[in-house]
Amino acid sequence: MLRRDFITLLGGAAAAWPVAARAQPSESVRRIGVLMNSTSDDQEARARVTAFLQALERLGWTSGTNVRIEIRWAANNLSLYHQYSEELVALAPDVVLAATSQSVAALQQVSKKVPIVFAGVIDPVGAGFVKSMARPATNATGFTAFEYSISGKWLELLKEFVPKLKRAAVLRDPALAAGIGQFAVIQSMAASTQLELSAIDTRDLGETERALREFAQEPDGGLILTASPSAFAYRGQIFSLAMQLRLPSITPFRYYTAAGGLASYGPDLISDFPRAAGYVDSILRGAKISELPVQAPTSYKLVVNAKTARQIGIEVPNTLLSRADEVIE
Repeated sequence: MLRRDFITLLGGAAAAWPVAARAQPSESVRRIGVLMNSTSDDQEARARVTAFLQALERLGWTSGTNVRIEIRWAANNLSLYHQYSEELVALAPDVVLAATSQSVAALQQVSKKVPIVFAGVIDPVGAGFVKSMARPATNATGFTAFEYSISGKWLELLKEFVPKLKRAAVLRDPALAAGIGQFAVIQSMAASTQLELSAIDTRDLGETERALREFAQEPDGGLILTASPSAFAYRGQIFSLAMQLRLPSITPFRYYTAAGGLASYGPDLISDFPRAAGYVDSILRGAKISELPVQAPTSYKLVVNAKTARQIGIEVPNTLLSRADEVIE
C-alpha cells in the first residue's frame, strides 16, 4: 500500500463518524472496523496497521473497491475505547480488528455478535474474551502476544545480564488480568534468582516516574517492563528515565528495546497483524468464529541494545551476545 493511501485512510478514520455512518456502501462492499490502542502518530502502531492493510490487499481486499475500512485510535484512553467501540458497531461492520485487551473488552461490552479478531492480547481466556483457545465460543478469536511462562525468563535474563543485581522493579498494570498474571510468574522465579521484587503501577506516568526514582536510590537494581497498554504508551518516557537512572531493563518486545531498553525477549507483534488479516479474510468469505482457534506466537527472539548497555555502563556477556537474534548498535 502506498504511503499516501495509508495517510488518506487515516484521515478518513479521523473524520466525524456520523458522516461515515450515513454513507451506505453498496452490497458488494464489505466493511471492516479497526480499533487501535494508541495514537495515529505512533510509529509502532502505524507499522502494525500497515502490515494488516497490506496483507488484506494480498488477499484481494482493496480499500475503496470491495472493502471499506474504518480505523479508530483510542490513545490508551478508556472513554475513547468505549466511544469508538459504539461508533464502529453502529457502522454494522462485517468484522472488527481489535488491538490489545482494552479494545476487545470495550467492543464486547457493546456487542456480543459482531465478529472480533484480536492481535496482541495476552490472556484472552483469563480476561473472559473466549472460553478456550481451541474453541473460542464467543464473538472473538485471534492471536495472543505470548504465554505467561516467558515472564519468568525476563527475570532470569536480567540476572544474567547483570549478575551482581539484588533488586528488580516490575512495572505492571494491576488492573489487568495480564498484569497480574505476568507478575505472578515473575514472583515464582524470584527465589531462584535471589532478587528482591518491587511492584510499580504503570497506569499513571507521574507516579511511575516517582516510584522509579525512589527505587533507584538504592544500588544494584534493575527493572522489568511487562506488557500493557500504558507501558506501550509511556515507553519513551520510561526508558529515558531508566537511562538517566542507569537501570538495566528487560522487556517483552523489540520496540521497547528500540526505545532504549537494554534487552527484550518475546515475539514480533507486527507479524500478528498479517495473520489477523488472514482470519478477517476467512470471516468475510463465510467462516465462523467458532471455526478459528486462538493462536499463540510461533517464535520468540532475544534482542540486545548495545548502545543502551554502553550508556548505562553494562558490559553484556559474550554468551548473551552470541545468543541474541539481533543486536541494536
